[in-house]
Amino acid sequence: MFVGDKETVQQVVSWWYGLQPNPEKKQQGDRAALARLRRCASVTEALFEPETQALVRKCGAKRGSELSRLALAASVLAHVRSNKADVSIARQIGLVDTNDDATVLDDKTALCKPVRFRKVLDAETYDDCLRVFRRLVVLAGGALNVADLARSVMMWPREDMLDDLVGDQVRRQWVYDYWNAGHPDSAFDKKN
Repeated sequence: MFVGDKETVQQVVSWWYGLQPNPEKKQQGDRAALARLRRCASVTEALFEPETQALVRKCGAKRGSELSRLALAASVLAHVRSNKADVSIARQIGLVDTNDDATVLDDKTALCKPVRFRKVLDAETYDDCLRVFRRLVVLAGGALNVADLARSVMMWPREDMLDDLVGDQVRRQWVYDYWNAGHPDSAFDKKN
C-alpha cells in the first residue's frame, strides 16, 4: 500500500460511500460510526474506532504512518455530507474572478480567506491537519470532492515523512488552484 495512490484513494472513497445514508439506494449507512468519528479530538482517538480499523484493513496498511494517515482521512471525511466531484477543493474554497477578463481576484468571494488558507498550508502534524481540514469541510458546507480530500489529507502531514516531495506537490497544486493560477509545470517539478 502506498498512501495517496489512486487505488488507496478509491478504497477510501468506497469506504466513505459505505458509511453514507442513501435513501435512493435503500442504504442506511452507519450514522453512529460517522458521529463517533466526528467527535474524535485527535487522530489517535480515531484509530480506536472500529470503522477506522475496517478502512485500515481494506487498504492493507501496516506501518504506523499509514495507519495515522488513514485515521486522519477517516475522521475528516466523516464530516463530509456529499461528494462534489466536479471541482478541486482548493478551487472550490479559493478566490473567484470578479470581472470578465479574469485579471481581478476578490478575496471577499473566497470561502476560505487567504489568512486562513495560509494556516492550512502551514499545518504539519496529524492533529493540526485534523483541525484545519475539518474547518474547511464546514466552510464548504459539507460538500467537497471526496477523492481530492482523501488524497490531500493523506499526503499533507509532514509528520513521519521520509521524503515530503509528494506532499509539497499537493500543497503547491492547492496554491495554484486556490488562486486560480493554472497548473504547476510538471517538467519543472521533476527537475527540482
